[in-house]
Amino acid sequence: MANVELSSLARLPSLNKLRKLELSDNIISGGLEVLAEKCPNLTYLNLSGNKIKDLSTVEALQNLKNLKSLDLFNCEITNLEDYRESIFELLQQITYLDGFDQEDNEAPDSEEEDDEDGDEDDEEEEEDEAGPPEEYEEEEEEEEEDEDEDEDEAGSELGEGEEEVGLSYLMKEEIQDEEDDDDYVEEGEEEEEEEEEGLRGEKRKRDAEDDGDEEDD
Repeated sequence: MANVELSSLARLPSLNKLRKLELSDNIISGGLEVLAEKCPNLTYLNLSGNKIKDLSTVEALQNLKNLKSLDLFNCEITNLEDYRESIFELLQQITYLDGFDQEDNEAPDSEEEDDEDGDEDDEEEEEDEAGPPEEYEEEEEEEEEDEDEDEDEAGSELGEGEEEVGLSYLMKEEIQDEEDDDDYVEEGEEEEEEEEEGLRGEKRKRDAEDDGDEEDD
């Protein structure tokens, strides 16, 4: 809620899980006790650029037990003598004031922290993506087995079909061979009949000649 001309926090909703709150560049001058009531778990609070003038106003933040970082930059209170020492003494739970600790060590960038957390989340997501769930692997194996079975069945059906085609083909060949044999036998029989008829004719001639000779005698 930065730079929205906010003057009071009285109507702030209860946000028990809220950790970071941006209230910079508003016209807040007091009433900070509401923060402890509505946002008790704040760890980061930015009040820079507001109308906060004295320590008594900030004293209400003592009830924010989890507060680690407070920013009052560009508030009139920063013009007080021993401003930093007074704030650290008043709010002993905080570690960083205006981005620096008591020994003037700069606070880590919150965006960098978020990026690090994001990188960790990305790595976890990549690990999840790299290895599919066991159930998914089992389903894939079952599908592969089903496909193999289908291929085997198709192959066996095809094999049976080929065998049937082969048998029918052989049967046809045998039938044709039998027909050819019958033709051959029939032709042979005709020749034998012709030979028999020829022999009979010769026998008749001989008989006739013999009869003629007997008559001559």
